[in-house]
Amino acid sequence: MPSNEDHRDVLLSTSLATRRDQLAALVAVAMSGVLFAVAAPFAKLQLTAIPAFIASYQSALALNDAITAFLLFSQFVLMRSRSLLWLASGYLFTAPAALLHTLVFPGLYSPTGLLGAGSQTAVWIYMIWHGGFPLFVLIYALHDRRQFTPVRSLATSLSVAVGGVALALGALTWGVITFDAALPQLLTGGTATLELKVAVGAIWCVTTVALVVLASRRPHSILDLWVMVVLCAWLFDLSLSSLLNASRFDLGYYAGRFYGLLAASFVLGVLLADNVGLQAKLTRLLQRQRRQSESERARFIARERLFSAVVESSNDAIITLTLHGKITSWNRAAEQLFGYASDEALGNDIGLIVPPDRRSEVDRILERIGGGEKIEHHETVRRHKDGHQIEVSLSVSPILDARGAVIGASKVARDITEAKRTRTALTRETEERRRIFETSQDLILIANSYGQLMQVSPSARSILGYEPEEMVGRNASDFVYPPELEVVRTQMRLCRRGQDVRDFEAQLLHKEGRGVVLNWMASWSEPVQRHFFIGRDLTEKRAAEAQIRQAQKMEAVGQLTGGVAHDFNNILTVITGSIGIIADAVSDRPELASVAKLIDDSADRGAELTRQLLAFARKQPLQPVDLDVNALMDETAALLRPTLGAQIEIVRILSTDPCTALADPNQLATAIVNLALNARDAMPEGGKLTFETANVVLDEDYANANNEVAVGDYVMLAVSDTGCGIPPAYLEKVFDPFFSTKGIGKGTGLGLSMVFGFVKQSGGHIKIYSEVGHGTSIKLYLPRSTSAPVAETGQQVTDLRGGDETILIVEDDPLVRQHVLAQVAALGYTTLAAANAAEALDVLERHPEIDLLFTDVIMPGSMNGRQLADAARGRRPSLKTLFTSGYTENAIVHHGRLDANVLLLAKPYRKPDLARMIRIALDR
Repeated sequence: MPSNEDHRDVLLSTSLATRRDQLAALVAVAMSGVLFAVAAPFAKLQLTAIPAFIASYQSALALNDAITAFLLFSQFVLMRSRSLLWLASGYLFTAPAALLHTLVFPGLYSPTGLLGAGSQTAVWIYMIWHGGFPLFVLIYALHDRRQFTPVRSLATSLSVAVGGVALALGALTWGVITFDAALPQLLTGGTATLELKVAVGAIWCVTTVALVVLASRRPHSILDLWVMVVLCAWLFDLSLSSLLNASRFDLGYYAGRFYGLLAASFVLGVLLADNVGLQAKLTRLLQRQRRQSESERARFIARERLFSAVVESSNDAIITLTLHGKITSWNRAAEQLFGYASDEALGNDIGLIVPPDRRSEVDRILERIGGGEKIEHHETVRRHKDGHQIEVSLSVSPILDARGAVIGASKVARDITEAKRTRTALTRETEERRRIFETSQDLILIANSYGQLMQVSPSARSILGYEPEEMVGRNASDFVYPPELEVVRTQMRLCRRGQDVRDFEAQLLHKEGRGVVLNWMASWSEPVQRHFFIGRDLTEKRAAEAQIRQAQKMEAVGQLTGGVAHDFNNILTVITGSIGIIADAVSDRPELASVAKLIDDSADRGAELTRQLLAFARKQPLQPVDLDVNALMDETAALLRPTLGAQIEIVRILSTDPCTALADPNQLATAIVNLALNARDAMPEGGKLTFETANVVLDEDYANANNEVAVGDYVMLAVSDTGCGIPPAYLEKVFDPFFSTKGIGKGTGLGLSMVFGFVKQSGGHIKIYSEVGHGTSIKLYLPRSTSAPVAETGQQVTDLRGGDETILIVEDDPLVRQHVLAQVAALGYTTLAAANAAEALDVLERHPEIDLLFTDVIMPGSMNGRQLADAARGRRPSLKTLFTSGYTENAIVHHGRLDANVLLLAKPYRKPDLARMIRIALDR
């Protein structure tokens, strides 16, 4: 990346002002001063009030300032200068300030102005606008541009600048509108008050100070000169429009506005001229670069000829190829080694000499070479033209172009077939024994004809807990589980008769005294009089089989849930949306309104059932944040107090240390509520419900004893009751879907299933402890976070606000599509529809006015909703997207979490949710 010194003679922010530049700036100030002197005596001359002049003038002013801010931010990106960042922020401050002043100006868009403005709002925003810019210029002037200290992060600096300006302007505007009546009166009946003169005088002084400080900071850049010209015009503007004039719409008022527009145009003009100059310099640079490339190409050709002569005389096979594997050169030694003539090899793929099973190896080598890596003495196998294989040693180096970029690979191959065959023969026996005894995960035992162990593999440590030395010399029967000793002896006798015994199971004794089941293979060698046993530990296999069965069950439920959720939520979307319309229509007929309410409640229960199934199957889109678990437990316990009843005593034992977990707050709160309600049902006569939190560490011992637990730091949440408890026979089934101990009609059997699915999907662990007659405790372990917890923003306000934008609705279900079209059109939007991705892309081509793509995630055809959105943004980068689905599959949810920057409206939804999410998507 070029340093800031590379731009000092190019950009006007760093180029030193010449005498000519100084003269031009002086002429501009002089002309402004003459015009000011002519207009000043007539400043109080009242003219016709033209409110439209304010909108036109300030729109042009805001546009000028916005373009100027953009150009200054562009130079900041190159220079990383803090002073430029402040000046650009100043122009960014004035652009929206001018627009805000227009919106709240009385009589322009409404009698008192928009945004709830009062009688003094417009003049106070004018003061903020005109007082803010000189402060930014003053900070710009105070930075020492000769001792350059660049910012470290462009993204952070730009975000802070834009966010700071927006926050400051928003806060000031809010304060002026909110406290309009409490602020000093600056205008009375359109006439300036003494307070206005004092405020303008203060701004005039700040502007003068900024001008003096900037003038004193020498040497001046071209940008410095024109910023000083702007400040002079700014002073003339303030003097004419606020100090010398009498009221709005007099000559001074109009003349001051022209001075403001003139001030906004000075720096914009020189920045645009600066960009034209940069384009000319870039053109000259490209021409010079082209001539240099042609010269380098000629030198490269000469070097290539020299190297070709060296390659042809080598005794090693030397081959060059592109990074895609196409052969570009093939010397005589390569012809002799591989049997292909040069004209047969050139232009062909390197796979010509590579066995099919080695093609992936070539791809990996070329990938490493493409990264600039060299490979020395790589031994592999290649293929001769006649089909036989050749053992070769390869040395591969990258080929670089004149600019240092990797454009190919140079390979030197040496035949090592005979050398490797000799080496392999010498080391084979030792290597086989080493591999058998040192790397085998199976237990290998060698015993004599009496059953005395002669050799034991090192795997005995992990399988039986014994060191091999502890077992050697002892009889094998000492380590056999007694009830199975006779079976083992029978198998040994069969081996002595010449039979190879396979796949018989027998238990050995672990050093700790427990039995270990192994699957055995046994044989007898007559020449050496030895028994050979190989035993495979079945412990992990059986645990894995149990996990596979559980995973298959989860997958089956997930597939079933996905299909049900997709179709059922489509149906519910139409029902929930339509029932709202029906309810409004029959609100004056109680007998029909109660029926509509019954349908609405039933639809809600169906949607909740689908959400619970998705939670158990770990298919719900989580949005985890750094969450204060103690605060959430407090809030949830407080909300549960009326629900649980007075007969339930709630006890909170919360950790005194901060408990911050990475979890979805809504799903966690739902899980706690489910556990609490289950606890209430287990205590019909009343009892104690305890909420507990703690920071814990699950170590390796715990992880070994509990499958699917990762070692690490967790936040533990426990919900305990003093109820009837759960029988031991039910403990392994309580998390299964639709399993319930409450009896028919008293529960869906999905509460604990949902909790289980949520915890597992969050990367956590769940444990249940229960004793009949004493109570139950369920502990949730969620991954601990070291970040500060995110504050909750509270419930979003229902917003039925629509708009006039154009929305493309993509939905394969015709009923849902027709329903959504009607709902969106009712909000005032222009709607277009498509049944699949192909139709949607065709509509986008024909309608460039589309502002928002509202698409289902799961659709038939070759593209789902996410792929459609990606293709649409490839054609229209500014297009906004809102997804909807009742089952997202893996299109926009990965690792159980909703993808970043993705907006999802879950089915089924109601009209307020639809209106709110559309506005959020359009306003992003």
